[in-house]
Order: sequence, then structure tokens, then C-alpha cells
Amino acid sequence: MREYARRRTDILLRRLADEVKRAAQSGDADAIHDLRVAIRRLSRCLRVFAQFYPDGSWKKVRARLSDLLHLAGVVRDRDIALALLSEAGVAKRAVVVARMEQERREAGRELLAAVRSWRDGGVAAKWRRQLIARRQG
Repeated sequence: MREYARRRTDILLRRLADEVKRAAQSGDADAIHDLRVAIRRLSRCLRVFAQFYPDGSWKKVRARLSDLLHLAGVVRDRDIALALLSEAGVAKRAVVVARMEQERREAGRELLAAVRSWRDGGVAAKWRRQLIARRQG
């Protein structure tokens, strides 16, 4: 089970790194959605296999993931709201649409800064060392 947890964690860390890179490059609605999915899957893996990670390292990783998930969620919520407004036939020039687009741009800038910092700071490699690279028990 320990080896399975290590392999699964490695796969999910790689997937997260790919989605962070993609979100940093495009920042579009699909990239944000996929980033959120990758975060949730890794977070769940960390929780389920907590006993196999050294020194409670999984808790720190999950906390950082939670922060990134929140930022991505703010952007995603605006994307969904804009899509719903469009489906409802609200004019693109409506004040509510303009306000929502502005909120989306601001949230997108915050998320972009976070994912670029995450990517450029080598967070995936650091987490890999903390969670799976060490020989555990």
C-alpha cells in the first residue's frame, strides 16, 4: 500500500504541475477548471494516504493547496456566473456583466501571480522531496 501511495502521489503531483503550467500560460476557464480538479484530487490523496507521508508533511501541502484552490475558485465562480448571464440573455454591455468581468480579471491576476510563483519556486519538486522521495518507514 505504501508503494501505491507513493506512486499515486507522484502521478498527482505531476498532473498538478502540468495544470499549474497550463493555467499560468492561458488562464482560460478550462485551464482553471482543470487546475481545481488536479488540486482536489491531490488533496484527497494526501488525506487518504496520510499515514504514509513523513512528519505530517501532507498537512502543510494541503494547506498550500487550499490557498491555491480558493484563488482558482474565485476565478471559476466568475467564469460560471458570466456563462449563466450569457445563457440568460443578459446583454454583454450590462453593468452586471461589466462588473463580473472586472472581478474575473482581478481574480485572474491574483491567481496568475500565485501559479507563476508556485511554478517558478519549484514547489512541485519540493513537495515531491517532502512526500515521496524519502524512504518512508
